[in-house]
Amino acid sequence: MAAPADPRSYPFDARPLVEPVDPAAARAFAQELRRTGRLPSALSDSGIAMVIILSIVAIVFASTILTVMTTIAAGIASSFAGEGGFGVLFAVVPFVIIGGIVAIAVWVVVAARRSGNARMFRLDRFARANGMSYLPRMAAPALPGMIFSLGSSRQASDLVRGERPRFVEFANYRYTTGSGKNRSTHTWGYVAVKLDVPLPHIVLDATGNNGLFGSNLPATFDKDQRLSLEGDFDRYFSLSCPAGYETDALYLFTPDIMARFIDNAAALDVEIVDDWLFLYAKRDFSTLDPATWAWLFSVVGALLDKFAQWARWRDDRLRAAARSTPDASAHASLETSGAVSPGVAATAVPFTPPLDTLRPPPGVAPQGRRLQRGVPWVTFIAMGAVVLFWILSQTGVIGMFFGG
Repeated sequence: MAAPADPRSYPFDARPLVEPVDPAAARAFAQELRRTGRLPSALSDSGIAMVIILSIVAIVFASTILTVMTTIAAGIASSFAGEGGFGVLFAVVPFVIIGGIVAIAVWVVVAARRSGNARMFRLDRFARANGMSYLPRMAAPALPGMIFSLGSSRQASDLVRGERPRFVEFANYRYTTGSGKNRSTHTWGYVAVKLDVPLPHIVLDATGNNGLFGSNLPATFDKDQRLSLEGDFDRYFSLSCPAGYETDALYLFTPDIMARFIDNAAALDVEIVDDWLFLYAKRDFSTLDPATWAWLFSVVGALLDKFAQWARWRDDRLRAAARSTPDASAHASLETSGAVSPGVAATAVPFTPPLDTLRPPPGVAPQGRRLQRGVPWVTFIAMGAVVLFWILSQTGVIGMFFGG
């Protein structure tokens, strides 16, 4: 079992986020990332396609502007034909403007590349200074949280990982949904914390970050799985757990743990699934802002020493399965066979516990592994109201009531 975190053993050092960066060192770091495969080449298949498309657009745009301005300049030049060098000057102006546009475009690309190199260099130094590691990109991370199975073009970026006292990962995450004009990119920041044992699927939906139509989470769960906890907890979170696991949720969320979540994570949505705990927000987490890192480190630090209590949880529904394991079967056959000494009862063996008190193995029964999804009725009703309003406005019904 992992030891509780000691803040004195893992000091928070934000200086690498704000210290000056040598551009040459940052450029060399980015080159090393690409050479070792930790950063995809800038000219990946999608990158090449984008460069080609932008180049074609730029050429067409420049050609159009050049044609128009050349025509205008030719007219002006002809009117100044007898004015010495004015005609030549106006004929050159379009080429000067186009050259300026190209120079500005090149400068923007170079500046963006330098900024990206410096960002990665700072985050890597920050991770090292705090006993962690840095990874620029990861396509489709294999995590069981609700946001990691949605949409396409899934990618985590700027991953900062720590291994002690347990695995923790801070990262930004993007995925896209829809296509064409309806294509949307969804932005999340997440913290993934590895737990000691699998736990029931539990979601804490923070009430403070909900929108006009309710939860900002991308998944809706059956309201019959909602569990009300004591104190002020319901003011900050709506807790959902699988049906039949209400007592287990109360064991996991004792008053002291609820207080930790209220005091430190009230602005975050929380998901416990399998042997992971996720903290979510619709913003980037892995940034160059020291205040953001100080906040995230304080949240994780406040929760780490409470996970030892969760490690003791066992699902009693697995007790029957434990009785049928090979070890249990071997114990039962030992009791009924002649393997024990004559005249000595099998129950007299001091190191063999009775089968009915065997502790269930770590794990969760199938019915507790995932919450049942619900229907987002509020969203459907809002969309239906918009569609109905449009139909009524197109048919002139609304004008009958509000017309002059």
